[in-house]
Amino acid sequence: MKRSYCLAALAGVALTSLPFEAQAQIVKPGTAVQFGVAAGAAIPVSDLSNVANTGFNGTVALGFTPALIPLGVRIDGAYNQFGAKLGGGNLHIASVTGNLVYKMPGATVSPYAIGGAGWYNEGASGGGSSSNDFGWNIGGGISIPLSGFDTFIEARYNQVQTSGVSTKFVPITFGVMF
Repeated sequence: MKRSYCLAALAGVALTSLPFEAQAQIVKPGTAVQFGVAAGAAIPVSDLSNVANTGFNGTVALGFTPALIPLGVRIDGAYNQFGAKLGGGNLHIASVTGNLVYKMPGATVSPYAIGGAGWYNEGASGGGSSSNDFGWNIGGGISIPLSGFDTFIEARYNQVQTSGVSTKFVPITFGVMF
């Protein structure tokens, strides 16, 4: 009788300790929620490249990484600005997107895929009109963990669903996640 209680207790301890051990292998402690910033070049493609020069990108990110699975969620706020090819002025695109992030499990330097959709606001300097449109993005990057934070390099194809002229661009950014 005592032996069956000991075996049951030992099995219970083993079962409750397994999830903590597996979690430590996939997600570093304290990184379930991360805040990040990134900046880099914004490259116009397709029709946008006919009217705009390469510009810059600034992004803030809030990431949620659940334990035990390599799929996370990231909310990004981004600002992209392009110089107009004809005449002065700038074109700008601000966005807020929700994205899914799939990181390769178990790797120290981790490649990942990212994609999502959200709200994009397009406008021009000099009092031009602006528009709010739906858009989506897809891309990939490499995450490199350092002491206390992660760095990443990422490229994403963005397409904004506008009427008439297509708005497509690729920001290439370097960032940090805390």
